[in-house]
Amino acid sequence: MAQRGTWRESLVRVRVYVEGGYSSSLDTQCRKAFSEFFKKAGLSGHMPRVIACGSRTEAFKRFRTALSQADSEVISLLLVDAEDQVGPQKTSWQHLNSRDRWKRPEGALDEQAHLMVQIMESWFLADVPSLERYFGGNFRSASLTNRESIEDVPKKDVLDQLKLASRDSQKGTYDKGSHSFAILAQIDPEKVIQRSSFAKRLIDTLKSFLIPT
Repeated sequence: MAQRGTWRESLVRVRVYVEGGYSSSLDTQCRKAFSEFFKKAGLSGHMPRVIACGSRTEAFKRFRTALSQADSEVISLLLVDAEDQVGPQKTSWQHLNSRDRWKRPEGALDEQAHLMVQIMESWFLADVPSLERYFGGNFRSASLTNRESIEDVPKKDVLDQLKLASRDSQKGTYDKGSHSFAILAQIDPEKVIQRSSFAKRLIDTLKSFLIPT
């Protein structure tokens, strides 16, 4: 694993161990969707390698294994759903420890753990025009919350709202396996960053590692 001092002194390769993809087909969709999201967020030409891990538990296991394999030119990041609202002043590692009993691996820094708050679909709420274009006619955007912070919307509410809004649309009711990664590839990262401090933290971290200053 790269040491803190060397990360800022030279360019490194970044691997993001992400929750998502439960089959070979979905793995490919997951990797492509996150890569497109990162590219549009300003990382084009300085892209991380996205590793789709399926479950969030598997993502943590693979991230932990990667940390144990020393490589001075590689930094590993973990990206999983928070599943719940993150408590005030809690770091990502503190949230994962209190919710999942995941112990922060030895040597892991705060900036190596990242959360999609509360789930990946929370990001979709930040870009309603993209949802409207994706689902087509009869998409009921009025069913979606207009809260300034998408991080405050409970997981169940996010999914219920997406299903209600899309129920009569051209693409049918929202289904995670069928729709999630196609939508992720289309949404505007800047809109997500504006309404999610955790999303901003993720992109800022990636840029700090990958883009020369």
